[in-house]
Amino acid sequence: MKISFAHIGAATLAMERLLKDLGHEVIAPLQPTARTFSLGAIHSPEFACIPFKILMGTYLESMERGADALLSAGGRGPCRAGYYGEIHVRILRELGYAPQMFFIWPPYKVPLDTYKKLNKLRGRTSWIQLAQVIKKAWKMVMAIDDLELFSHRVRPLEREKGSTTKAFNKALGYIKEARTEEEIAEARDAGMLTLKKVPTVSERNILRVGIVGEIYVQIEPTANFFLEETLGEMGVECHRSIFLTNFVRHDVFSRHGDLNAKELAKPYLPEKIGGHGQNSIGDVVKFAAHGFDGVIQLAPFTCIPEIVAKSMMPHLSRELNIPVLTLFIDEQTGRGGIETRLEAFVDLMRQKRVREEVNSDNETFAQVASASTFSFPQKQKKYRDILVGKAE
Repeated sequence: MKISFAHIGAATLAMERLLKDLGHEVIAPLQPTARTFSLGAIHSPEFACIPFKILMGTYLESMERGADALLSAGGRGPCRAGYYGEIHVRILRELGYAPQMFFIWPPYKVPLDTYKKLNKLRGRTSWIQLAQVIKKAWKMVMAIDDLELFSHRVRPLEREKGSTTKAFNKALGYIKEARTEEEIAEARDAGMLTLKKVPTVSERNILRVGIVGEIYVQIEPTANFFLEETLGEMGVECHRSIFLTNFVRHDVFSRHGDLNAKELAKPYLPEKIGGHGQNSIGDVVKFAAHGFDGVIQLAPFTCIPEIVAKSMMPHLSRELNIPVLTLFIDEQTGRGGIETRLEAFVDLMRQKRVREEVNSDNETFAQVASASTFSFPQKQKKYRDILVGKAE
């Protein structure tokens, strides 16, 4: 069986290793390109969201390279993602391909179906060996997420633009070569050391931005036009709400999802609307509570859960005093347009921070000036007047 799957950012390495360890010939998915977007858009329903179209294009490219089986996953509930596998296979069959589709739903919802598909996927591997293979792949995913998270902290401080991305790619190379759990741990440590060696500028004023929205456009950098890399090079530290590790914990092996985000979203959106719509609301509240400078919502065009969440963002922005930028993404979106909007948003956040610092200084001066035992020298008084807006 020649098997392929969707490209899922850096975590693609872990999925490739898992399938190889199960004895399959893996047709590793190529990182999506303009051709992938175009192929997917041509052969997908017009109303389909961009993750569906990217997956469609990726599957077609894998079929062209000899794949005869596909592995995919999706949720069950008020979201179209649960239908992706069936629709993708029907389109591929109409185009002359006949792939075997392994579409995995959350195990707790359809345990028997999950058992049957895992039984086929494991091939001649025993169930004990399958558990060991999955455990090793999970360790790899955790290592990749750790490295990616740390790279987001380093990139805004890098002395030379692009040096963090080079170090991160080098670290991923270590992970790719790892074959055992011990080697994965060593590769992770070596990757962290590589990132720590990136020359940085400690005095730079860093903004912090939270990223919310649909999972695929968060995790796959080509789907969001390398947003985190772009923001990092603008001096912004990105904090993504979804990594593959927390998604698996909250959405794959839990019946309740991210309870913290859902609880925070209840005053604004008490009902589950599918996808990550409710999480997007709760995560905005969370980022605001932690003093972030802004939030960016990544939403596939036509994604109903994110459209519902987007309708509440202006209210959240005003009530929580945090700027929120929503980026709707489809095959017509261009990187240049995204970068222009990001530049404007970063300027807005910097101006907001300056105003808040000035207001904070004003409050301090007002408190000091009201003290009966204190009198301003002439120079300090002039500075105080400039801050409070009294000087001409």
